[in-house]
Amino acid sequence: MVVGATPLTVEVQRMNRRHFLMGAAAAAGTLRASSLESPNDTVRVACVGVRGQGRGHMTAYSKLPNVEVAALCDVDERILKDRLEVAEKASKRRPAAFSDIRKLLEDRSIDAVSIATPNHGHSLQAIWAMQAGKDVYVEKPCCHNLFECKQLVAAQKRYGRILQHGTQSRSSPAVQEAVKQMSEGLIGEVYMARGLCFKWRDTIGRKPVAPAPAGVNYDLWLGPAPVREFTENRFHYNWHWFWDYGDGDLGNQGIHELDVARWGLGVTYPTKITALGGHYMFDDDQETPNTLTALYEFPGAGGKKKMMEFAVRHWMTNHEAGIGESAPGIEARDSRDTIGNVFYGSKGYLVVEGYGKFRTFLGPKREPGPSMTQPGNHFANFIAAVRSRKYAEANAPAEEGAISCALIHLANISYRLGRSINFDAATYTCPGDKQATRMFTYNYRKPFVVPERI
Repeated sequence: MVVGATPLTVEVQRMNRRHFLMGAAAAAGTLRASSLESPNDTVRVACVGVRGQGRGHMTAYSKLPNVEVAALCDVDERILKDRLEVAEKASKRRPAAFSDIRKLLEDRSIDAVSIATPNHGHSLQAIWAMQAGKDVYVEKPCCHNLFECKQLVAAQKRYGRILQHGTQSRSSPAVQEAVKQMSEGLIGEVYMARGLCFKWRDTIGRKPVAPAPAGVNYDLWLGPAPVREFTENRFHYNWHWFWDYGDGDLGNQGIHELDVARWGLGVTYPTKITALGGHYMFDDDQETPNTLTALYEFPGAGGKKKMMEFAVRHWMTNHEAGIGESAPGIEARDSRDTIGNVFYGSKGYLVVEGYGKFRTFLGPKREPGPSMTQPGNHFANFIAAVRSRKYAEANAPAEEGAISCALIHLANISYRLGRSINFDAATYTCPGDKQATRMFTYNYRKPFVVPERI
């Protein structure tokens, strides 16, 4: 659809025309990024998708020294107008405005792109940005299917850009210390992890088909997804609960805990996946399950296997292992929610809560052991890697993000098929299971196509 000619639209079009003829974006972007040789050089960041999490991106970058929120991009004119005013008030400088990320990427002065759009656009937008010579911070999950997991990693290697996945726990000194302590044997042989995503979520109800709101470029919002008639439930935030755009709570909040669980276990891809659940209690438009249990089996050294459990639960539920409750030195992140991980070993267990807390309980009497509370600054880590040009300094690189995202999609495939599946990392297939392997990708709507050749 075409956005009406409001004052903001005119501003966006003016910015688009200004940068349309710049050309050579990839080479120019590379030159720009490589010129950041000192901490005094300003890193110019463009935030793409600025309604919810994207506003958090804006706030985080505005607090970092020598970082400028130089441009904002959103397909919803109402949101974009508000965020431009917020940014201008914070920095006394009005960012450039765009509705189409492709036009933004023609701006040679932009060093990095920070993506907080719906899941189905993450990989394609990140690949476009790297092709244009930009470094990328991309929200979780960085991939909407298994094919994209492979292609995003290939694009990072091909274009050599810094790519940070938005799994913030990777930058928490406390969680880093927890993983280190487990690797050194604090709780003995770690054989299992249990990830928890218990969130108080109400019904989304049912919403009728309606015209897209004025000022919303619905075609750009759909991007690679198939064309569906607009409904309010398929738009802001509730898109998480539709397969075309989201991955359920496993891929929304759950990816944070799933990533930590995999990291702490010291494993990569599973060999067997079983997921069971459903959309219980509510009669509404939601497609994804609101209750899910996923089980993963991983190969281990010396033939010893490891196991991961992941539980998604909504509405009325208990806390678990003290997660979500007040405890000495640890304040509850949200008394309604239970968000974290429990690692089980031969000498005790370790609990990770939120984005920066861990506690341990040792021996048969579960005596308190080492603990730590210290969140990190994932955005600062990304900017540091952009300045140094050392990809190894990024705490959540594409390779790690893609593996954790693959676990989301494998569980969702198992759930949707109603049976267990096997996975072979060497062939990147479900061996002998053409039905499951076909679900690794889908037909992209042109021209929003994730390339098969990088």
